[in-house]
Amino acid sequence: MKPASKHTGLYIAAAIILGWAAVLGLLLFAYRADFRSPVTYLLVLLQTHLYTGLFITAHDAMHGVVAPGNKRLNTWIGRLCTTLFVYNSYDRLFPKHHLHHRHAVSGDDPDYHDGPFLRWYVSFLFQYVTIWQIVLAAVTYNLLILVAPAENVIAFWMIPSLLSTLQLFYFGTYLPHRGEHDADNLHRSRSQKKNHLLAFLSCYFFGYHYEHHQWPGTPWWQLHKRKEAGPLKMDNGKLTMEKSK
Repeated sequence: MKPASKHTGLYIAAAIILGWAAVLGLLLFAYRADFRSPVTYLLVLLQTHLYTGLFITAHDAMHGVVAPGNKRLNTWIGRLCTTLFVYNSYDRLFPKHHLHHRHAVSGDDPDYHDGPFLRWYVSFLFQYVTIWQIVLAAVTYNLLILVAPAENVIAFWMIPSLLSTLQLFYFGTYLPHRGEHDADNLHRSRSQKKNHLLAFLSCYFFGYHYEHHQWPGTPWWQLHKRKEAGPLKMDNGKLTMEKSK
């Protein structure tokens, strides 16, 4: 895989952060939510996707690939993105995420729960949501409705953030790690079928989850190239490249 410029991650992170902020500003102040119109729901989905982009950028920062070679800037961008994602804590997420990579689908994996979808999702949320996050979100909501219509704040600031947690969980945790995994599956993870457009729209290529675990230092915007190359599998004790599907 051809190496990208060391600044590419910064440009992409800036585009996501500025895009999220610009679209949110327009939706809060230059549009009036109308829940009888399909346009409102499409805009909710757009903002949900941008929220997910914030979290994926923070995730890349946890792997040091947003600003490679500049740890301070990389961490600062990660903290900014998690804060914009309704006051999540980068310092709380960082160690838990690396535990997930080291102990995927085990009792030491904070993202794993051996139970049905809803129970697993609730367990997932409780790993990361704190009372201070809820307090700060409540304060922000009450401040925003002083300057923007309450229905806009609910539709474009509150609901997309909640939907994004579901999107991240479903495509980035539940689908890849649920159920049984073959003994030769190095990362106890599966990967969605190769369709780069659907993979981007669903969760910024994180449906290619086996590839992410195999190459955690690959930024989200290059995971489709790892999918093209195919994952590594065990074959009689030796690592071999498996052609992607």
